[in-house]
Amino acid sequence: MKTLKVLLGGFAASLVLLSALASASAVPGKPAPDFSVKDAAGKTHTLADYKGEWLVLEWFNKDCPYVRKHYGSNNMQSLQEKYTAQDVKWLTIISSAKGKQGYHEPAEALEVGKAHNLAASAPFLLDPSGTMGKAYDAKTTPHMYIINPEGVVVYAGAIDDNDSANPAVIPDSKNYVAAALDEVLAGKDVSTAATRPYGCTIKY
Repeated sequence: MKTLKVLLGGFAASLVLLSALASASAVPGKPAPDFSVKDAAGKTHTLADYKGEWLVLEWFNKDCPYVRKHYGSNNMQSLQEKYTAQDVKWLTIISSAKGKQGYHEPAEALEVGKAHNLAASAPFLLDPSGTMGKAYDAKTTPHMYIINPEGVVVYAGAIDDNDSANPAVIPDSKNYVAAALDEVLAGKDVSTAATRPYGCTIKY
């Protein structure tokens, strides 16, 4: 009976996740929403710019303890460096509205990028209107998406399976983004295509 309850509980949790994903715009297996957003250096980025390439989208807020977990430990930068070295493109997005936590004017965003060693990503994409974030239904910082060369979302959700803000848990956590990228770069399907994101609420 206990085993049955556990199985039913897991099934119910899966249904809740699938229901949430059904109402989202960036759903694994579906075309990624288009976007046109300027980065902190003034360059415009669109989804079409990355046609034919693997692309990772990462939502960011420097004041979020979960972002600090992954940047202060160099975990996020290591991922960026590892996969951009394999020709994966990486965009880090700030969707905080003006006057809200995490918002930066372009010059300040460039300095924040330098302070966080953001060399492997393009300069922060600045989305203060929230247009891109809402199109993707991005909810947290970090919130991660992987888009294939055909423009289809293949992963959406958390960076890993441990929602603690303590960086000490990182070595024992399963990194969903790394696992998905390793699979697709090896020509395999993503085994875990959707997870529930964790972190700080994006300040739209």
